[in-house]
Amino acid sequence: MLLALAACGGSKSTFTQSGQGSYYADKFAGKPTASGKPYRPGKLTAAHNTLPFGTKIKVTNARTGRSVKVTVNDRGPHVKGRIVDLSKKAAKKIGLTEAGVAPVQLKVVRAVGR
Repeated sequence: MLLALAACGGSKSTFTQSGQGSYYADKFAGKPTASGKPYRPGKLTAAHNTLPFGTKIKVTNARTGRSVKVTVNDRGPHVKGRIVDLSKKAAKKIGLTEAGVAPVQLKVVRAVGR
């Protein structure tokens, strides 16, 4: 897993991360996330272990090259080596549902409060 803070125009920095991505199982639909909002498979959301709720991230499937922008609203994934869990809609947009797990890169596109 690679973590990097890359300088980007003065004192601003961009958080990026590479690792394995996965998506929520259907059984979690309607269940509360760590933010208190229910998981909705048809929304563009994600779980990340450290990024604040409301952070917008761009997730790119390294195998397909396809990307999606999602909002962090949960904690996880809770599987070693995985860095993000995507909603089913987000996973479909980047071709992740076929494999279930794939190498991904993520980048913060809008931090909370910006």
